[in-house]
Order: sequence, then C-alpha cells, then structure tokens
Amino acid sequence: MKADLSITILVADDHALVREAFSVLLEEKPNLKVIAQAKDGREAVQLARKLRPSMVIMDIAMPGMNGIDAIQEIVARAPDVKVLALSMYSDRRFVAGVLDAGASGYLLKECAFEEVIRAIHVVEAGGVYLCPQIARIVVEAYVRRLSAGTDSLICPVLSPRERQTLQLIAEGRTTKQIASVLSVSTKTVEAHRLRTMKKLNIHSVAGLTKYAVSEGLTFLDF
Repeated sequence: MKADLSITILVADDHALVREAFSVLLEEKPNLKVIAQAKDGREAVQLARKLRPSMVIMDIAMPGMNGIDAIQEIVARAPDVKVLALSMYSDRRFVAGVLDAGASGYLLKECAFEEVIRAIHVVEAGGVYLCPQIARIVVEAYVRRLSAGTDSLICPVLSPRERQTLQLIAEGRTTKQIASVLSVSTKTVEAHRLRTMKKLNIHSVAGLTKYAVSEGLTFLDF
C-alpha cells in the first residue's frame, strides 16, 4: 500500500465505456484511487512500468497484446505491481494461463462489484483471489496439471514474442505494422512468422488466424 494509504489502480480494458464506468465506481470507494486507464495490453505494460500502481485490473481479451502476455510482461518488468484479471471467460486454460503468467487473482465479469472490491483488498494484502464460481474447478485442474507436469498455457509451443506476433497477424496487422508495435525490424517479424508456421505446421495467414482464435490467443469481436 502506498504512503497515502490509498490503493492505486490502473484499469486496462479495450472498451472505453467499460473502463471509464468501472473507474468511476472504484473511485467512489474509500482508499481506492484510479491513476490511469489503458486501452490494450501493451499500453497497460507501459503505464505499469512508468506509474507503478499498487494494482492493475486487467481484461484478458484485448487487441495488440492480450491480457495474459501483458500480465507476464508486467510481472517481469514491474514485480512490485500486483495484477487482478477480470474476464468473461471461465475456461480453465485461460485461468491457468493467467495464474502461470503471475496474476494474483481471477474474477469473472459477471460477478458483483462488491466482490471486485473484496478481491482488490485480498490481493493488496498479499493473497490470491479466485471468484467462487470457478475456484473449485480451477484449483483442482491446476493441482492436476502441476502433478502431471503438463503445460496448459495458451500456445505453449510458441515463445512469448512468437505468440505476440501471431496475435498481431491474426488481427490483420501488416509486417511493417507488427515491426512498429514490437519495436523490431521487419526481418525479425518475418523470422518470427516463419518459425511460428514451422512449429504449428500451418502455412497460411488464414490458417494462423484460425489457430489463434481457436486457442483463445485473440478474439475477433473487438
């Protein structure tokens, strides 16, 4: 908790109305202060590194960089910042991916606002919060996965940068645009694309897009 005793929060969601309304509700609660909003995962990473909020409340389905990869980046680059995932998806792959990425909690968007507040305080105190609707399934699946030594991350065969490249390809970005987003050369983007195709044994953009959507790496309803 910061020196002024407020829990400072960064809200990340690609829908402006959602993040603005959510921010207003949070600000009405004592000791909660929304210091910034992010429209996608990449902006969330940048703002988390720059502002060092107490917590990022992160949507999972966002363009450019999805929430899971953004969580992984935040935890790696700003380890003092806690992340609470908020999503409409309860599939255990997403939840396992979120927790493996380093988030401290996972809530469904259908939950009551008061539960969000409860989760914020649990996470801020150093705990992990899973909403009751999925907690039992998640814990059992997570324990089984750890015991079996298997990996349930989304697209586990790909590196983080290859996953990011694949998401951007699936979202219709050109090689030049992807290079700009990732701050790499077009040759590097092409190398990532070729390695991804080889690993997945997929040899067309259409095929890559279908795979990315089916694996939950990106969502085409932005």
